[in-house]
Amino acid sequence: MTSASLQMLVSMVLYIMVVLFIGIYFAKRANESSENYYIGGRSLGPWVAAFSAEASDMSGWLLMGLPGLAYWTGLADAFWTAIGLAIGTYINWLLVAKRLRHYSQVANNSITIPDFFSNRFHEKKKVIMMISSVLILVFFCVYASSCFVTCGKLFSAMFGFSYQSMMIVGVLLVVTYTFLGGFLAESASDFMQAIVMVLALVIILTLGIANAGGLGNVIDNLNNIPGFLEFFSISSPVVDEAGVQVVQNGTPLFNDAAPYSALSAVSMLAWGLGYFGVPQVLLRFMAIRKADELKKSRRIGTVWVLISLGSSVVIGLIGRNLYPTALNTASDAENIFSLLASAMLHPVFAGLVMAGIFAATISSSDSYLLIASSAVAKNIYQGIFKKDATDKQVMKISRITMILIALFGAIIALDENSVIFSIVSFAWAGFGAAFGPLMLFSLFWKKTTRSGAIAGMLSGAAVVFIWNLFIKPLGGIFAIYELLPAFIISSIVIVVVSLITNDVTDEMKREFDMAKEGAF
Repeated sequence: MTSASLQMLVSMVLYIMVVLFIGIYFAKRANESSENYYIGGRSLGPWVAAFSAEASDMSGWLLMGLPGLAYWTGLADAFWTAIGLAIGTYINWLLVAKRLRHYSQVANNSITIPDFFSNRFHEKKKVIMMISSVLILVFFCVYASSCFVTCGKLFSAMFGFSYQSMMIVGVLLVVTYTFLGGFLAESASDFMQAIVMVLALVIILTLGIANAGGLGNVIDNLNNIPGFLEFFSISSPVVDEAGVQVVQNGTPLFNDAAPYSALSAVSMLAWGLGYFGVPQVLLRFMAIRKADELKKSRRIGTVWVLISLGSSVVIGLIGRNLYPTALNTASDAENIFSLLASAMLHPVFAGLVMAGIFAATISSSDSYLLIASSAVAKNIYQGIFKKDATDKQVMKISRITMILIALFGAIIALDENSVIFSIVSFAWAGFGAAFGPLMLFSLFWKKTTRSGAIAGMLSGAAVVFIWNLFIKPLGGIFAIYELLPAFIISSIVIVVVSLITNDVTDEMKREFDMAKEGAF
């Protein structure tokens, strides 16, 4: 290991030690009760709620997946995805946050998303709770694997260690940290990590523009690549049979620009629909100290997202200008942020900036592990099979489940050619389609029934799998992001089945009105 690599490693280790200290600090309070462990006793302030929501949502995808997408295929896909996420962030805070904060308390003080759905529809047989918990397990295993891929790629690229060994080290660190402190540690460290992430992005963006000779020079150079800076065309690298971009005389080769239709743009804008269903963000709405503080959180969160997403996309473009032949596969392209950091910064500062990637990874994977384990321990174990389980028993089951989920996610992440963007997009679609329409109808349509809720969840999740595996490969108009058709179909199913069954009780109507009045 070189002296520069050693200095980067030391600065990153110091950062990791701070994160672990936060977990230890909050361990005692987190273990006082399952409510503290899973939702922090509803004690988050507006800044912590906003920063932790966005940091846990964006993950290493923000610093690796999105810049990698921009580096590989140019502006179109990355731009429309970022716009969709920015709009979705704002609307979610505006419409869902306050109503869910009130409704989750009205609905028997629900502290998890499956809890809320089950209590909202006054379930006796916990079918909604079981289905939603299983879906959380499935999609968070996929999500966790994307974070572990990030760890493996980051440390392997920086220090030359094997991908698999570095991925396993990342798994151990994340599990240890989440095991100790629960939701409070997660939210407190996410606040810090959100600051690290946005600073890292802004620093690399600023230095990248300076090293490239200014934005004008970047634009002039990238305009020579067909479709690279177009909103309705997309760049198409020439690749060999192994998926490696062909380089000729030191210049990467590209095919003619491929058309990028308005439907494709709408498809990527549909990323914003995912926000209505992702548990790691929705839980922050439920956990904030006072509903009146959500307005401040919305402004903070939206500004953070706009700065972070914009910086991330432009970094990918600048990276292609500065290092056009350095990263020759779609998977390798996701290392552009770390390449720029190590090339432009002193090793100590590069290590701290790299910690931004690891910060993003930790801030998301701890959320995924905690929420998925709560689905098993709180919702399935205590909610269905052992209703008299003590808090101590629930948290024991939760931690065992956490370890098993991490192991399963690590197995998925063993392939070092995994593309983070693709993994995250599938899990995001799963949550967005299974929970997004149901969350909106649960909060805003009094006539939503239990049968409609069950049918909507199942149809949304099923369409995500079917579209991704069987319909999307057909190409053409079918090559759209699976979240869009799945979200629409789930919404239609909820309305149709609810109108047919029409079994809303007076008590459900009363609670709906209470939540509505409390939100205004």
